[in-house]
Amino acid sequence: MDQRTHGIGHVGLLAPQSRFRPQTRLSKRIPRSIAHKRSGSLEKRDLHAAVNSLRLATPDLSAGMPTWIWQKRALFGAAVALMMTAVLSLAHALFALAAILAVPFFCVVALKSAALWHTATRLGRVGAHRAKPAPTAAPAVLPRYSLLIPLYDEVAVVPDLIAAIARIDYPADRLEVFLILEHVDVATRTAVAAQALPGHVSVVVVPDGQPRTKPRALNYALRRATGDLVVVYDAEDIPEPDQLRRAAARLAANPGLGCLQARLNVINDGETWLTRQFAIEYTALFDCVLPTLERLNLPVPLGGTSNHFSRAVLEQVGGWDPFNVTEDADLGIRLARKGYRVEVLDSTTWEEAPANYRTWRNQRTRWLKGWMQTYLVHMRRPLATARDLGWLRFLGLQVLMGGLILSTLVHPWFYAAAIWEAAAGPWAILEHGPVSNAVRVVAFANLVLGYVTGVALGAIAVAGRSRYRLALSALLMPAYWLMISIAAYRALYQLATSPYDWEKTPHRPRSAFTPAAPLP
Repeated sequence: MDQRTHGIGHVGLLAPQSRFRPQTRLSKRIPRSIAHKRSGSLEKRDLHAAVNSLRLATPDLSAGMPTWIWQKRALFGAAVALMMTAVLSLAHALFALAAILAVPFFCVVALKSAALWHTATRLGRVGAHRAKPAPTAAPAVLPRYSLLIPLYDEVAVVPDLIAAIARIDYPADRLEVFLILEHVDVATRTAVAAQALPGHVSVVVVPDGQPRTKPRALNYALRRATGDLVVVYDAEDIPEPDQLRRAAARLAANPGLGCLQARLNVINDGETWLTRQFAIEYTALFDCVLPTLERLNLPVPLGGTSNHFSRAVLEQVGGWDPFNVTEDADLGIRLARKGYRVEVLDSTTWEEAPANYRTWRNQRTRWLKGWMQTYLVHMRRPLATARDLGWLRFLGLQVLMGGLILSTLVHPWFYAAAIWEAAAGPWAILEHGPVSNAVRVVAFANLVLGYVTGVALGAIAVAGRSRYRLALSALLMPAYWLMISIAAYRALYQLATSPYDWEKTPHRPRSAFTPAAPLP
C-alpha cells in the first residue's frame, strides 16, 4: 500500500546467466554480524548496478527519462489543438473529446463487467472466497527462499515485522530474510539493532544515493540473496503463514510463470471512511480484477508486495526500475513483454490502509505518478510493445493503464458537463445530429454503467470475504473516485516537476488500531 533452483522443476532453465547474478554468496559458516560487510569499492559497484543496470542495458525500458521528445511534442500538440478548438467552438471541442474518450471508457466498463461476471460465477460455484482450492503438491525438496523487506522510516513497526516473520511456516534452513535499510535512516537501523534477530534474518544497509527509492534498495539487496525464489514484502505486511509453501508449490508446477501475486487486503477497514473505501478498492482489485486479467491472459500489474518470483526470471527481465516510483506495475508489464505469465496466488497478505487524507493522498499520488511513468515508458515504441505483447494484450495495456489513468483525469469533468447540462437544458452542450447523438448515448451509457459496475464489483468483492458490513459503503465509492482524480492531477504535476520523489507512507504499530479483519 513492492532463484537458481534445486528441487523446483525447470524454473532454473528459464533464463540465461545474467548481469544481475549476485557477486557474493552468503555462507552459513559466516556469522550474520559480518556476512554483509563489503569493501567500499564493492559497495560502489553494487550501488551502481542497482541504479543503472536496467537503464544501461535497455534504456528504452527505464524511466530514467520520464518522457521521450516525441511524446512531449504529441502531448503538447494535442493539448494545444484541443484548446484552439475550444476557443473557436466549444461545442465541437466537447464533441471531439467525448468521441475520443468513448472507446477507452467503454473498454474500462467492459473490463469491470468481465470482473463482475467472473467473480459472481466463481462465488456461485465455491460459495465464498475462503473456500480455497487444495494447494498444489509441494516439491520434494523445498527451494531456498529469499525474502526482501525494504524499510525506511519504519521504527514503529519493527517489532510487528519481526513477529510476522516468526509466523511464516517455512523451514529456517531454506529461508533467508533481508531487512533492507537505508544508510541515512539511523532511527530504523537503531530499532532493528535492538531486536534479537533469528539466524536466518540479516540486515543489508544501502549506501546513500539517488534516487532513494524502494526499487533501488531491492536491486541492491538482490545481489546478496542466494534464494531460488524471491518474494518482496513491505514492513507492515502480515502474510498468511503458509504463503511461501503455496507459492513454491505453484511455481514448481508451472515453470512458465513469471510471478505469483498474493492477494492484498486491509486489516483496519473499520477505522475511518477512508479505510473502508480503501478496503473495498483493494478487495475488488486483488480478488476480482487481477484474477480476471489473468483469466483473459492480459498483462497484470503487480501490487508492490507479496510478489513471488523465480529468481532466474527476475534477473532475466532486469530486476526493478529504480527510477519508477510504482516499480511493481512496470515489472508486471515487462514480464508480460518477455512472454511470462503473472497469476494470482490464493493467499492473503494483510496491510494497514491510510487512515487520514494526507497520508492517503501522498500514497495515491505516488502510485498514479508511477502508473503514468510506466505507461509512458512502454508507449515509447508502441509497435515494439505490440510485437512483444501481441495485439490483444497490447489493447489490454491501453485499457488497463491508459484507460484508467485517463478516466481518473477526466472523471471530474463529467460532473462539470452534467452541471452545465442541468443549467442550460438537457443535451444543450453538443449540437444535435446522428453522430453527436450516438456519442451522447455512448457517453451516458459509459457513465451509468461505469458507476453501476464499479459499485457492484466492490460490493460483491467484500461480500465474497464475508465482510457484508462493507458492502453498503460501496455506494459511496463515486466520492472516493473524485478524491482519486485530485491525486491524479497532483501526480501529473509531480511527473513534470519531481518524477522521482518518493512520498513515504508512514505506518503505525498494530497496537495503535484494532484490526477489523481476522489475522493469521
